[in-house]
Amino acid sequence: MSIKEQVVAIIADQAMVEPADVQPDHTLEDLGIDSLGLVESIFAIEETFDITVPFNANAPTESDFDISSVAAIIAAVEMLKQEQAK
Repeated sequence: MSIKEQVVAIIADQAMVEPADVQPDHTLEDLGIDSLGLVESIFAIEETFDITVPFNANAPTESDFDISSVAAIIAAVEMLKQEQAK
């Protein structure tokens, strides 16, 4: 399973929708994911990919981890995995 597929599955699980219903341009808000769901998604991503996400739940917009869309989250996870591989 690719990083994209795994991230989409995590987000779909939080949104309680089918992975096919999660589009790259969706925001978490579009999918009905609130701040608690966002934090749970971040934890699930960290656990799934064995990475540490630079995310501050108290100041999500000041984070280096882009949560503006599903595609941005996938790109951020891919970048963290590449950095981890170095």
